[in-house]
Amino acid sequence: MSFTKEQLQELTQQAIEAAHSAGELISAHRNQAFTIAQKAKGTSLASQIVTNVDHMAQAVILEQLQPSLREYDLGLLTEEAPDDGERHKKPAFWSIDPLDGTLAFANNRAGFAVSIALVARNSTPLIGVVYDPVDKITYHAIQGLGAYKNSRPIRIPSLNPKRPLVLRTDYSFQSDTRLQQTQSGLEAIAHRMGLQGAEIQFHIGAVLNACATLETPNTCYFKYPRSDASGGSLWDYAAITVAYYTQQTRSWLRRLFL
Repeated sequence: MSFTKEQLQELTQQAIEAAHSAGELISAHRNQAFTIAQKAKGTSLASQIVTNVDHMAQAVILEQLQPSLREYDLGLLTEEAPDDGERHKKPAFWSIDPLDGTLAFANNRAGFAVSIALVARNSTPLIGVVYDPVDKITYHAIQGLGAYKNSRPIRIPSLNPKRPLVLRTDYSFQSDTRLQQTQSGLEAIAHRMGLQGAEIQFHIGAVLNACATLETPNTCYFKYPRSDASGGSLWDYAAITVAYYTQQTRSWLRRLFL
């Protein structure tokens, strides 16, 4: 099925409300005791841990989105539950990361967020919602209708020739064997684009790292693929990908990567 503009707007509002509810729960547990468990043996520590707050936040989101599953026959893909593959039989599915940046949360540091996306069966991103419960910032995007920060349109800044090209990426990349090669590659791209060199900045949280590229001149974000289970997953990127499908971002991306 195809979704009307009105249906996408209604589903977006449901996702925003669910993200806010999860964010309030996360904030309430930030300075309280919580449990940490190891969920996988990956390359990075961030990919290995999960807390009971992750699971509670996911339960809150699913409870609020449940009516939409029935009304629109939607599927589910969530970080803290097995993928049963049923989403491939549905017209679209919710992709949910209830607490991106669990390591930051566990260390009581900023960088964590709630991320919810609606993805069509053909892999087209339809809706993206990200909520930063620390700074109380809501990002959302609807395919064809633009990207917004706290309900105000996001305008992608023009390239600034007086500033360097910046890659925002995770702290784990500091020990990556491709670090120097990446730095050299970025410098070559910066030279081609007429920018003042290149630098790599390390931050916590895949989702908020990606959101920062929407507002900061000359900034990009990517992660290399990994052979193990510790690399980025669909729920890490689905929500923020919608913003890059809006017309206002395309020219900037073409200049940077094509």
